[in-house]
Amino acid sequence: MSSAPGAPMSWVSLLLTAWSSRAPSLLIVVMVSRDVGLRVGLEGVQTSMCSRWGSRVEEFNQGQDGDVVIGGLFNLHYRPPVIDQEFIKPPFYNPCTGLQVEPLKSVYAMEFAVEEINRNPLILPGVKLNYRILDGCGRHPWISYLASCPCLSDRHRFPNFFRTIPSDVYQAKTMARLALLFNWTWIGAIVENNDYGHLAIQTFQEEIKGSGVCLAFLEAVSRETIEEDAKRAATTVQHSTARVILIFCWYTDVRELFLQLAKRNVTDRQFLASEAWSTSSDLLQNVAILNVASGVLGVAIRSARIPGFKSFLQGLKPSNRPATLSLCTGRETLEGAQNIFTDTAHLRVAYNTYLAVYAAAHALHSFLSCPDKDSSPRDNSSTCSSPYNITHKELLEHLNKVNFTTPNGEEFFFQGADIPAAYDLVNWKTSSDGSLKLVLIGRVDGLELHLNKTSIQWTTGSSQVPISVCSESCPPGTRRANRKGEPVCCFDCIPCTDGEVSNETGSHQCRRCPVEFWSNPGNTACIPRKVDFLSFDETMGIILTTGAVSGVVVTTAVFVIFLCYYNTPVVRANNSELSFLLLLSLKLCFLCALVFIGRPSMWSCHLQQAAFGISFVLCVSCLQVKTIVVLAAFRSAQPGAGGLMKWFGPGKQRGSVFFFTSIQVIICTIWLSLSPPIPHRDLGFQGSKVNLECAMSSVVGFAVVLGYIGFLACLCLLLAFLARKLPDNFNEAKFITFSMLIFCAVWVAFIPAYISSPGKYSVAVEIFAILASSYGLLLCIFAPKCFIILLRPERNTKKQLMGR
Repeated sequence: MSSAPGAPMSWVSLLLTAWSSRAPSLLIVVMVSRDVGLRVGLEGVQTSMCSRWGSRVEEFNQGQDGDVVIGGLFNLHYRPPVIDQEFIKPPFYNPCTGLQVEPLKSVYAMEFAVEEINRNPLILPGVKLNYRILDGCGRHPWISYLASCPCLSDRHRFPNFFRTIPSDVYQAKTMARLALLFNWTWIGAIVENNDYGHLAIQTFQEEIKGSGVCLAFLEAVSRETIEEDAKRAATTVQHSTARVILIFCWYTDVRELFLQLAKRNVTDRQFLASEAWSTSSDLLQNVAILNVASGVLGVAIRSARIPGFKSFLQGLKPSNRPATLSLCTGRETLEGAQNIFTDTAHLRVAYNTYLAVYAAAHALHSFLSCPDKDSSPRDNSSTCSSPYNITHKELLEHLNKVNFTTPNGEEFFFQGADIPAAYDLVNWKTSSDGSLKLVLIGRVDGLELHLNKTSIQWTTGSSQVPISVCSESCPPGTRRANRKGEPVCCFDCIPCTDGEVSNETGSHQCRRCPVEFWSNPGNTACIPRKVDFLSFDETMGIILTTGAVSGVVVTTAVFVIFLCYYNTPVVRANNSELSFLLLLSLKLCFLCALVFIGRPSMWSCHLQQAAFGISFVLCVSCLQVKTIVVLAAFRSAQPGAGGLMKWFGPGKQRGSVFFFTSIQVIICTIWLSLSPPIPHRDLGFQGSKVNLECAMSSVVGFAVVLGYIGFLACLCLLLAFLARKLPDNFNEAKFITFSMLIFCAVWVAFIPAYISSPGKYSVAVEIFAILASSYGLLLCIFAPKCFIILLRPERNTKKQLMGR
């Protein structure tokens, strides 16, 4: 709790002051900074106590003299309004009215502590401790048992201040940890418009910084304008998407807010309560706000029991205090009374007062103790103090060093102005009769949470933790993308692109997979890429394999036909030896296509290009020699050219084919020796697969192989074109021309298609070029001959051959 609106900074110090008595007095100023004290009715108490306690500060004045007198200031009555505050003269206050139960209980806790200490021979032996208590009525902003403002921890500004309640810094940090614990990232806040609220929410925001928690809204309310402020705040809560609301306010302001929410039927919000209202009996017993307040989770001043205190309260009688209760008969009693005043099961504020008295007593004990107990005070006067010679500075030094164990077994000491942070975590549960009850569900030691999550009853009435987020957490496989102009808690979820993954909920970035891995279909994990190559069991591989095998079968069938009809004019007239060699080379061309299919290996990469280059050179060489023979035969029939054919006899024909082919063999040998194709995993290929291919270590070698085939093909085409119209019924030149046109067209189209095709598709393009050109040669050269041999045998005669 902090300063009230318009009040000076709250402070308290342990002061040495002189009362009207002759005994020295230690004044503990314990007056709260704002209208502290639970504003609850005293009907239950007044049935067995006096009906009138007086209405002026002077009328509540009790205490006795002693060796050392501890003074206390408590806000026993409501703070009266100021009248005629013109700032030209001291303000005038109305008389104090309305006795408050909790401050009254604290008064008797102080009295009980003093009497308990006096009975204890181990504390201040030989020194009688007594008290004097006055009602401050909320007129002055001093307090130590409820002063929680973080500003009071500043020893430079408040060097003499000590308190028995933790700084608000710790409860704000505790609330931040609760938000993180339950994954609440979208929280609304309503705070008191003073130091208490502003410093608390500032600490809360510092604690959640960088954790992904955002404030959906921040409303400030003031006690002077609470009705309007509560309406405004309730409207904000009603329209906000935040389901968890943090409230740092005084309980009377919370009551007004809850009443406004009840009017709007807003009953689905989870409230986080500060210690200023988390244990308020007034709120717990208010039926009008029952549906709104159910499930409140709050931080509370630590609770404790004071042994013997309940009996002490029940033994109070007006006859023992005639000075203060002059209008009582003296026979009133609290024996057997069960009410707020006599409830000592969970003492909070009163226990803070109890600790303050004990801290003062132990400081005095240390101050008055002699180093040598056997020596007399006269012999030890320089080191042994007297209760009649207490100095302010020396007592504060001993108070700084206080360290003792309370009757409860709790270790107590100061850390500067503060005590170690300790809180209760409480929950407002709905009991079987429909009322709200305060239930302890955990505790806080320092910043360590001890919480029984399963015992919490949330605002929904169930054990299911409420969800309060601006945007649902992005699932694995997506990343967060902040919305422009909105808090970081508000975002969209963008799917990771292929090759990137996010395997956590709420990922800010997608992570790219390593080069040998790829993202799974959900983009949640990197999996090894599948090795991709043109295999025999895939559709494209099956089609190409079928085409190659069919070519081999057809070529073999033509070979058998030519072998069976070897002596017929059609076979013999067209250089049967070269025809058989051509058929053999075509069969090799079809077979070499199969070497390109399947998983690339060292031997297949070496063999496939060499087999392809040599087979096609052999094939084109045969066609070239055939064309030359046709031209030579025609020229030899002319006068004066009778000896031309002797230069192109069978031996020369075979030698020419061997010569042209051997050049390609030499090219392939040099290429494969220096820089052969090798199996290669193409990791740069985008996709879920790694392309396994035969990489061309030397593109020059491959280009030379293709270039030589192209050179022979172009030369053959030129010669065939020149001989296409020679007068011969069985002239092959025109068929060779057609076949070479197809051959050249296929391989010219092959080059750009091969370069632009990715992965295994480049292999498929090369196989298709091999099969297309091979089928073109086979059909153009041998289909007409087979047609005559099988279907027009009457034309397969020498007469028909020489008909022209």
